[in-house]
Formats: sequence, structure tokens, C-alpha cells
Amino acid sequence: ADRPQREERGGFHGERPRRDERPAFGDRDRGGFGGPGRRDERPQREEGGGFHGDRPRRDERPAFGDRNRGGFGDRPQRPERGGFHAERAARDERPAFNRRSPAPGQPVPQRRIEADEARSRSWDAPARGEDDDAEPAAVAQGVRLSKHLSEQGLVSRREADDWIDAGWVKVDGKMAVLGQRLMPGQVVEIDDAARQAQAKRVTILINKPIGYVSGQAEDGYEPAAVLVTAENHWSEDPSRLRFHPGHGRHLAPAGRLDIDSTGLLVLTQDGRIAKQLIGDETKVEKEYLVRVEYQHPGRLPDRDLELLRHGLELDGKPLKPAQVSWQNEDQLRVVLREGRKRQIRRMCEAVGLKVVGLKRVRIGSVVLGKLPPGQWRYLGDFEKF
Repeated sequence: ADRPQREERGGFHGERPRRDERPAFGDRDRGGFGGPGRRDERPQREEGGGFHGDRPRRDERPAFGDRNRGGFGDRPQRPERGGFHAERAARDERPAFNRRSPAPGQPVPQRRIEADEARSRSWDAPARGEDDDAEPAAVAQGVRLSKHLSEQGLVSRREADDWIDAGWVKVDGKMAVLGQRLMPGQVVEIDDAARQAQAKRVTILINKPIGYVSGQAEDGYEPAAVLVTAENHWSEDPSRLRFHPGHGRHLAPAGRLDIDSTGLLVLTQDGRIAKQLIGDETKVEKEYLVRVEYQHPGRLPDRDLELLRHGLELDGKPLKPAQVSWQNEDQLRVVLREGRKRQIRRMCEAVGLKVVGLKRVRIGSVVLGKLPPGQWRYLGDFEKF
């Protein structure tokens, strides 16, 4: 109650009109908040003046897209086939050249010439010189170390890479590296650890029954390697070796047997044996007993028996000579020095014979013997293929 009273219509709001004296909202002709007559006091634009002075009135503009009538958007037309598009239109008239090559008529940069010369002298490029019959540079720089070890019969190429990766191979006293090439006159050293590891690798001889595949599982059938367990070890194994779980690992078949064939199958951890049995130049014999049925009246003619021995071809390649003879009226003895896929069955079909049973009984000098079906034994130190 003791606050001073504002003077009537004084103070901050003194210049503000009373509520009843203000014009109604939107009644701009009567003045209003911005002052009476403010709209009328704005300067009028001159006809055709100001920023939009050159812009025609709405009713004078041409319809959208009617470019022939001029008006807004009436841009000057480009001369026919002129400017940037003139060169583009003549694209087909220009000679084609490699993107990396210089334009026609332009000299080749010196840096590019030097780079091309350096590339031609690369180690993997053909050697260039006065002798046109010179060997490629890769050959001149020797053979791969892993290939050299394999050719010496020391180890397979895959195992050679393992030896190199483990640091067991030296060349001229220096640790070898994967992919290294061996030059003539260089000295290769093998660590004793590699020999010891190789000596611990085993070779398994198994009498494979029907229903098992030689290699990896396929079509729901298990590999023969699953039979290599302590329970299936033949009690009369002459090697006297004791089974260790590590002996059943990393076993690879050295020669295949079809799923419907039985007999001697070799599984090994030693790459040397695998190469000896399945290499391209192998001379190891493989002997089979084959029960057959002749699909024509009578017996197999002698000329067809001669074809089985030599003269047939599979997949367009002639077969090596084979030993084929009758064991009895319905069983053949076949000895091969190669192992094409289903070779014996396809050979017999070619002369009208149907194979009803096939058993491998010998590989080299190692025989199946009395080993029962589904059981296995070790290859002894005294045995060689």
C-alpha cells in the first residue's frame, strides 16, 4: 500500500494507447501497433523499377514451357554444335589410344621409358640378351627349395614347406624362407629335428571293407581312417609298435580304393611314401583279384583279353600295359602300374565284363596277407614297397 502510484498514463507505458483506443487486430488502415497509417506511408515502387524492375507482370509472362514466347527463362540459344559439345560431338573422329599412353603426337615421358626398361629387367621377366634361346630368368635363378628337397626323395613338397617354415632347413648356413630358390653350388643343411620328426611318422595298412571311402567323408560315408583305433589294431601286428592317438591324425590315403571295393589301403603321415605310391612316375605294382560276369553268351574272346592287357584308353588317354590273366572261371588277376579313377571297372565294361567284386591284395612287395577286414597294422621298418 506504501508503493508510489504510477502517474496516469506515465512511465514506461506512458506512450502506449489504452486498450480501448487501439485499433482492432487486422484493421491496418486505421493505424495499429506500428503507428497510424504506416502502410500508406511506405514508398511505392515505381512501375518496372527496383530489383524486379525487369521482371514482367504475371499476366504478361509466357506459359510454362512456352519458350518460343520469350519471357522468364528466355536464355540465349547456343550456336549449333558449338562450345564444349562441339568437341564432344567429334569424339568419334578422334583416334583411339590407350589411356596410359600419351596423346597422339605427344612425346613419351622419359620417366615412363625408364620404368618400362626397369620392368623388362625384373627377375621374373624373360632374360634378354644376344642369345635368343636364353632360358627365362626364373629358371636361371634356380629351382624352388621345396621342389629340390622333393626331387631328392627326402620329403614331399608339402612337408618341405613345413620344414622350411619350422626353421629346419638352411642354405649356405642361413635360415631358408618359404619360396626361396636354390642356386647351383649352394649347400643345403637339414636339422636333425626334421629327421626325428619324420621318423616318428607312421604308415598304416588297413583291410578296407565295403562302405568306407578312401579319403575325406562324402555322401554320408565315413573315411577308412575312422577305423584306426586301438580296438581295431590287429593283435598279430609284426611291427610290435604300440598305438598312440597321434598315429591316427593327419593320415592321407596313398592310392584310392572305391567305396564298393575291399582290400589293402595305405594311409600314411609320411610324404615320401605317398609320392612313391601315387606319383606320376611311380613304378610300384598294384595287384587285384576281380570277380566278373560276362554280359554276352559264351566266354570272353582272347582278343578282348589282349585288349585288357594293352590297347584300351580312358578319357582319351591310352592306358599303360597291364598284366591280366584268369584265376578261375569268373575271377581275373589284374596288375597295374597306374591308378585312374575306377580304372579296372571301366576297362572291364569296355569288353563286356561286369565287375561284381574287387579286392586289392598287394602294393609293391607289401601284401594284404591274413589281415582281417576292418582291422589294421603298422608298416614295419623291415618292409618296403
